[in-house]
Amino acid sequence: MVRDLLLVLASGGLLVGMTITIAMVISAFGKRIIAEEIFLDSLPQAFEGFRILFITDIHRRLLPQALMLSLKGHVDAVFLGGDITEKNNPMNRLLSNMALVTSIAPTYAVHGNHDYNANTSVVDNIIRKSGAVLLVDENVAIERAGGTLWLTGVDFMVKRGKSAYPPLPPLAVSDTACRIILVHDPVWLSQRSSVPADLVLAGHTHGGQVVFPFFGRRHVETFYQEYDAGWFILPKGDESKTFAKLLISRGFGTAHLPLRFRSPAEIHVLTLRNSTSKGESQSQ
Repeated sequence: MVRDLLLVLASGGLLVGMTITIAMVISAFGKRIIAEEIFLDSLPQAFEGFRILFITDIHRRLLPQALMLSLKGHVDAVFLGGDITEKNNPMNRLLSNMALVTSIAPTYAVHGNHDYNANTSVVDNIIRKSGAVLLVDENVAIERAGGTLWLTGVDFMVKRGKSAYPPLPPLAVSDTACRIILVHDPVWLSQRSSVPADLVLAGHTHGGQVVFPFFGRRHVETFYQEYDAGWFILPKGDESKTFAKLLISRGFGTAHLPLRFRSPAEIHVLTLRNSTSKGESQSQ
């Protein structure tokens, strides 16, 4: 009797465990697109409605061709937030992913830590030959109908430390210019006294990747416990007394094991709006 009960309980526990594992694998290979409007005070009128496809932490995954191509003509730029590949990932996957995203729209990328763990010279050569712009602590001006949007790519620092990240490259324009910062690891923010940008896009955290109830996220560093995934508002820390928006993506791929729980894979389509248009739409 007792033995039979124990066998039933063990079988039930095994079934629950298998069900959870299957659900975690399905979540890891999800194809969720999050579409949002982002209101920025200094966005030039020429960039009203400008759409960014933001993808980070691809790791070993192949981007879904049908889904990506369905966005062609509907996004204006692709931003890749690092960990575009990883060590021992077949380079043909990177070749395929880069050919796909650059066929959709002009593409801009930064390094992540796993890109540096791979054969970096080969990785960089593939990225640049695809036509993408690889930003290594530099600015690029995106021009549209006479307006300019500045993108700053912050390179991942291989040697970590409080002084690892160099100062941001200065803009050769007014401080009121609209600027987006693309950085792989949001911990970069903890090393700064100011955030001279309107929008910061980051990844790296995977949102914890596996987030069990009661046990919380796998990250032990205090910074990541607060800045795990989603949207945050940060003071710019300058005389303007204004704020920057920060998005930390859960990313598209996984680190170590292809498992996710309560932190599904995601990519983003971000439509930029001037804050004045938000006020106009609310008044109508």
